[in-house]
Amino acid sequence: MDPVTTFALIGLVGIGSQWLAWRFQLPAIVLMLAAGLVVGPATGLLVPQATFGELFKPIIAVAVAVILFEGGLTLNFKSLKDAGPSVTRLVVIGAPLGWLMSTLAIRYGAGLSWESSIVFGGIMIVTGPTVITPLLRQARLQSRPARILKWEAIVNDPIGALAAVLAFEVFLALYGSLTLAGAIWHLVQGITLATVLGFAGGWVIAWAFRRGKVPEYMKVSVLFGAVLLIYAASDYVLHESGLLAVTLMGIYLANTHLPSLDEIRRFKEHATIILVSGVFVLLAASLTMADLQTLSLRTVLFVLVVVLIARPVTVLVSLIGTGLPWQEKAMIAWIGPRGVVLVAVSGLFGTQLVDLGVADGAQLTALAFALVAGTVVLHGFSMAPLARFLGLTAASKPGLLIVGGSRWSLNLAKALEKAEIPVLVVDRNWFRLRAVREAGIPTYHGEILSEAAEHSLDLAKYGAVLAATDNDGYNALVGTDFGPEFGRNNVFQIGRCEGAEGRQELPAQLGGRQFGPGTSYEDFARLVAEGWSFRTTRLSEEFGLEDYMAANPDAKIFGYVGEGGLRLVEGDNPPEVRPGIRIMALSKKREDRGQGAVA
Repeated sequence: MDPVTTFALIGLVGIGSQWLAWRFQLPAIVLMLAAGLVVGPATGLLVPQATFGELFKPIIAVAVAVILFEGGLTLNFKSLKDAGPSVTRLVVIGAPLGWLMSTLAIRYGAGLSWESSIVFGGIMIVTGPTVITPLLRQARLQSRPARILKWEAIVNDPIGALAAVLAFEVFLALYGSLTLAGAIWHLVQGITLATVLGFAGGWVIAWAFRRGKVPEYMKVSVLFGAVLLIYAASDYVLHESGLLAVTLMGIYLANTHLPSLDEIRRFKEHATIILVSGVFVLLAASLTMADLQTLSLRTVLFVLVVVLIARPVTVLVSLIGTGLPWQEKAMIAWIGPRGVVLVAVSGLFGTQLVDLGVADGAQLTALAFALVAGTVVLHGFSMAPLARFLGLTAASKPGLLIVGGSRWSLNLAKALEKAEIPVLVVDRNWFRLRAVREAGIPTYHGEILSEAAEHSLDLAKYGAVLAATDNDGYNALVGTDFGPEFGRNNVFQIGRCEGAEGRQELPAQLGGRQFGPGTSYEDFARLVAEGWSFRTTRLSEEFGLEDYMAANPDAKIFGYVGEGGLRLVEGDNPPEVRPGIRIMALSKKREDRGQGAVA
């Protein structure tokens, strides 16, 4: 197969697996593994080493460099401080202890050499931020344990990479030098060079972006070029120091608080998804039947030791003295799925260890796949039942986050609570939240777009956002900001004041979807003042949607509540409903005429 067709196949298989995982609510990493094995060792359709030849290792290395740089961009030291003492202990105590426990598990469970065990044990610190977030949403875990698991994965992502890189640098120095002094000098050179280039590259980028030396539309391109330049320069001067350099560069930029860093990070996340998909499929397809045959009962023993001993001991020791209930400690100790970073880095370092003369380094890729598949399957299927058993399950239905406190948003929140839909009303004005607080509805006083809100709010329990302030521009900003996190289909805003500003109106592509028929803030306020209110009405075989509209001809339908929770609608087209669904609508106050069951 020619290289162009191979790239197309990799893209189709990788991105296709990601889409199927989203469509059927399955772990993407398991589907990518299965797809890579099918097109690789099972059918021989894709043989990466034969297609790319000597370029195979550099392709993997460059992709891993970008992935590790993106991981470094997530390590904000202020975020670590705000995440709480439990996360700090899981990083400060848990990372080195986890490295030790993982190394012992590989050495005595899988039977690998100390060299391979120490390098692989370092990257096993990472618990897979791209894997654990979907699992948390599916399991609907309570706020505190979910937040701890999420931030542990985010912060340990670059730390695990750094540990593996440093361990590999040690063995590279030892195997490449004849004397201990020479090995130490080589290691010092590597760490110093990578540190200088990484921080220098980050400083130059931050200076250029702040001083306006780079136009906005070129910032992502310049950043990509800088990552590749720093990686190549460091690697050229000292072999295999580039990964450490770009990781440190990402960490430096994450703590510079650049105004455009959020947009850059989002683009990098999208690029990383593409690279992760490609690397995962390439590495899975590069496995041979001989590699798969090396997986034995010792592999199963290795996975069980990691899941049942290494992870629980690491977490339970780290969390001593934190005051967390034993149920939360047990949940955190059990959940530790590994992700694509583990596979990508171990696949790269495995081949490098073989080049150094460590023969069993060739087994790292297969072991990484086994650990990823085992932990994702075990934790993915057990997380929700265990959360229910321990009493750590949050609200069973995804709720609505309402941005903007007002009389009519309070009316909407009451209707949702009556329908047993979790709701949170957010506003920067304490006075506007007074009536909501008095009604006993959960509130958050502060800026929803701030870092403080991001760190203190458990957004996983809400499935949709409604921007409902009296400022169209702010509503559009909220919708635009939350779009990538919640998905564009789940971010809504109330109707804009059409025609009020003429050509100065905000572009239609900014903001969220239209909430219902597009009623504006002023119209909502007027209708509620006239006695209109939000109500949910259950439909039945005898009383369907047509009957409801006949009885309430002026009603404005904004959503419906079904088994899956709340679903908001866009426009004035009636939703497709079935008996048992509860319509949520704004309607005039009427006397109960015995039609429909108001819930």
